[in-house]
Amino acid sequence: MTSTVDGAPVVLKLERITKRFGALTANDDVSLDLHRGEILALLGENGAGKTTLMNILFGHYVADEGTVAVAGTNGTLKELEPGSPHAALNAGIGMVHQHFTLAENLTALENILLGTEPLSSFSSARGKARKHLGDLMQRSGLTVDLNARISSLSVGEKQRVEILKALYRDARVLVLDEPTAVLTPQESDTLFATLKKLASDGLGIIFISHKLDEVLAASDRIGVLRGGRKVADQPTAGCDKRQLAELMVGKSVPESTRTPQQPGAALLVLSQVTTGTGRDALHAVDLELLSGEILGIAGVSGNGQGTLAKVISGLEAPISGTVSLNGKQLTRSSARGMIDAGIARIPEDRHRDGIVGPMSVAENLAIETIRKPENQRFGFLRFDAIAARAKEAITAYDIRCQGGNAPARLLSGGNIQKIVLARTLDSDPIVVLAAQPSRGLDVGATADVHRRLLEARSRGAGVILISEDLDELMRLSDRIAVIHRGHLSSAERTENLDRGTLGMRMAGHSEEQAA
Repeated sequence: MTSTVDGAPVVLKLERITKRFGALTANDDVSLDLHRGEILALLGENGAGKTTLMNILFGHYVADEGTVAVAGTNGTLKELEPGSPHAALNAGIGMVHQHFTLAENLTALENILLGTEPLSSFSSARGKARKHLGDLMQRSGLTVDLNARISSLSVGEKQRVEILKALYRDARVLVLDEPTAVLTPQESDTLFATLKKLASDGLGIIFISHKLDEVLAASDRIGVLRGGRKVADQPTAGCDKRQLAELMVGKSVPESTRTPQQPGAALLVLSQVTTGTGRDALHAVDLELLSGEILGIAGVSGNGQGTLAKVISGLEAPISGTVSLNGKQLTRSSARGMIDAGIARIPEDRHRDGIVGPMSVAENLAIETIRKPENQRFGFLRFDAIAARAKEAITAYDIRCQGGNAPARLLSGGNIQKIVLARTLDSDPIVVLAAQPSRGLDVGATADVHRRLLEARSRGAGVILISEDLDELMRLSDRIAVIHRGHLSSAERTENLDRGTLGMRMAGHSEEQAA
């Protein structure tokens, strides 16, 4: 393999890594290296082995076979002690997870210093730390208010703190997992400009992403895993999206496209809805969803989307304002009532809210319709009928599992999402609430989610698509509204909007400023 960073020394070498979990081989003889000053993108389907490989690198898992070697300050590669995150940190490996690991009640400075000094020496260390961090911020462009509490920072600022934590510990290798999943387009652009600057100063960077556009724009080299094996390792120059998608999935991936369609009457109407507390509260929200349309809700995480989803799915009642379905005001709010009324939801957190982990795939598929005659008779469950439906759904939605009796918690994120989709869409709901439906999914699973949401739209259902992925919103939505600090803008036709304007509005700029 020839480096795209000519003549740069290797700073990280994973050699013939194999990791098994029972009968499952998560990594199969994977070798990968990283050069000084190089940005390497790591791609693969859900369950392809990317996270397992990075967990081995960071010491969370121990490989059954193979070694990890990291270059020291003198440039010599030294084998890393397996299964020791402490050894990985000391060797100069920093990792920024998709879900940040910050103490919300502490300041940015306190979070960066945590673990580097005894608590008793914090006061004496802070002056020196501030000077060092000031130099780091000036060189990297990662500016942040060190005195601000984490709870008061934006998502982009929290990410900067995570990266500064790694740089403060003299990281020579930085790993980022889905780094733009919760960023606005402008924040994403700033992040990659920063990463390129850090790479030019000699930092080796690995980032995991499912967004092929940013992979092509930001990386020097691309590694692809499929089924636990490395199937590609090549310079980014000369690659294209179609080629990468096929390498990830092993076949061509058709992209779903929204076609013009005349919407029908109003299905779901929220009028002046106010509820919730703190940053996630809603303030006098108006929303109208029409039959046969997809209404997109754009916004940075934590700006009221969660509360909006709870109101629509019956998990939270408005303090004031009204919710109407098919012209009839809903006076009592409950999840069961909303399901019975024809409102189905794809929750944002599929692991926490989408499944009951210890229950089987078949039980999870039937859980919301368990009281219906097809699933029970005279108070007794019809296990044969539940199993038969599960078998049909597993085939129709390509749920990759060991049959309907397999515990749902053992499935990958993409396959758990397919369980949720099958349960949600096969009930023919009149309203579908889809919250971050493709977050963390590979290109193949994402294409399947998009196709099924468009099919629901075609048969006359109304779909509310809450997403932080502007490409997804622009591709699927007929109209888009922006939510910021609990205030929802008027929905506009998608063809009248662009990513830049939406990104500015997501960041809280007025329409005039966005223009």
